[in-house]
Amino acid sequence: QVQLVESGGGLVQPGRSLRLSCAASGFSLDYYAIGWFRQAPGKEREAVSCISSSGGDTRYVDSVKGRFTISRDNAKNTAYLQMNSLKSEDTAAYYCAALRPSCTQGSYDYWGQGTQVTVSS
Repeated sequence: QVQLVESGGGLVQPGRSLRLSCAASGFSLDYYAIGWFRQAPGKEREAVSCISSSGGDTRYVDSVKGRFTISRDNAKNTAYLQMNSLKSEDTAAYYCAALRPSCTQGSYDYWGQGTQVTVSS
């Protein structure tokens, strides 16, 4: 079965960290860029970060630059989003998606089901 599965979400206090994982099964991530998106209640889906298939190109929305780090381990067929210094405005459902050929072009072939991140004291 072809799927992406996110994990690692939860409830954290402001200023703390979480690491989200995006594990692929049924296909290889080797040739896919991976994007992370988030959607808060009542808001549109927002692109948060993207990493190229090689890992050499990473992109971030301005609001998370310096706080979030995207990475991937192709040997584990998994991508990650390290989120530090979390803020209440980071609260959202986070989704990963696989696209080809790169972060700047192509289409998203696969989406995960999402993992909830709630930042609250």
